[in-house]
Amino acid sequence: MPELPEVEVVRRGLEAHVVGRTIDDVRVLHPRAVRRHPHGPVDLSAQLAGATITAACRRGKYLWLELSDPAGHVDRALVVHLGMSGQMLVQPGTAAPERHLRITAQISGAEREPAELRFVDQRTFGGWAIAELVEADGAVLPEPVAHIARDPLDTRFDRSAVVAALRRKHTEIKRALLDQTVVSGIGNIYADEALWRAKIHGRRRTDALTRPALQRVLGAATDVMTEALAQGGTSFDSLYVNVNGESGYFSRSLDAYGREGEPCARCGAPIRRESFMNRSSYSCPRCQVRPRGFGTP
Repeated sequence: MPELPEVEVVRRGLEAHVVGRTIDDVRVLHPRAVRRHPHGPVDLSAQLAGATITAACRRGKYLWLELSDPAGHVDRALVVHLGMSGQMLVQPGTAAPERHLRITAQISGAEREPAELRFVDQRTFGGWAIAELVEADGAVLPEPVAHIARDPLDTRFDRSAVVAALRRKHTEIKRALLDQTVVSGIGNIYADEALWRAKIHGRRRTDALTRPALQRVLGAATDVMTEALAQGGTSFDSLYVNVNGESGYFSRSLDAYGREGEPCARCGAPIRRESFMNRSSYSCPRCQVRPRGFGTP
């Protein structure tokens, strides 16, 4: 599924193309696309009609649009779940519908031509939902996102506090990096890349790692996601695109993920793949020494 850089690319596109515009009408074309909205498609469409999009926001891999009513009161948000294949596209109203189009919202205003905000989702794991805004962790967030920790690209991310939290845990470092309540936005791809850069195996225990080592991991995660963001995110197929339908290219710059058998860019040893939480982990057997107790995969 999309990770932080991919979601941030989408957020920036939405900020540029839909903020300040009013939603005139919404059509839900597939019921699964609104299954997270408990009151159903009719209620979602009614709540969105007439609302103005005031901000495009993100925390970690979570994306939402803040909404104001005709009186200018902002108290709710459209939470967008991209799932495995969700896309948020801004299209002219005359554009042909995409094959897996699930929701359309006609938008107008902000001195621009009317357009459509479209949600396209091949695998139908994503969707839209309306949520109330609440205060949490010094920020205003949709209620379903309130438990999510800040991410390394957040200006208020406290790396030292996260290091302390990791040191209190007795779990594998990669598992901790994927725990969105500890640090958000780091998924499978960027966890492998950060650990490769930090020269730490993902099976190492967080409470056995030194503070400088954990600082190094979080710093590497920040760097690799910043670089990916500059290139438009990581795209392995046509599913991961920005609001204009364009794919990112950071996959060409990955050093570990998906490179099983290829030489490590640092030492030349073949990159190794291991099973991890029903997924795959990639690491260098020479640069990232596996902790004792883990045999050959």
